[in-house]
Amino acid sequence: MAASPEYKAFIAEMLEPMVNVSFRGMFGVDGMFAHGVMFGLIGGETLYLKVDDGLRAELESEGSGPYTYESKNGKSDVMSYFAAPESCYDDQDEMLDWARKALDVAFREDAKKPKSKQKRTG
Repeated sequence: MAASPEYKAFIAEMLEPMVNVSFRGMFGVDGMFAHGVMFGLIGGETLYLKVDDGLRAELESEGSGPYTYESKNGKSDVMSYFAAPESCYDDQDEMLDWARKALDVAFREDAKKPKSKQKRTG
C-alpha cells in the first residue's frame, strides 16, 4: 500500500540533509532513491531500508523485520529491505545514520552489476 503524502513529506524532511532523495511509486509501494539508486521503500506508513547481511543483523538487533508481500501464487515473499527502527522517527540524526548505511548498501549492490546495468548517475 502506498504511503500517504503526509508520511512521505515527513520522511523527506527527516532525510533532507542527504540531498537528492526522491520517491517513485512502484508496485503499490514508494521506492526511495538517491544518486540514482534505490535505498529504501515505503510500504503503508513504514520506512524500509535496503540491507545486506551486516545491516540486516543490525536492524534485527533493533527489533526490525523485513518487508514482505504476497506474490501472485499466494505465498509470502521477503525482500532485502528491513523496517527502520522506531526510535529513529524521533531523532533525525539517527534516521540519517540508518539511511546512509542503507545507501551504502545500495551503492555496493549497484557496483556488483555489469556496467551496462548500473543505475548510479553521480
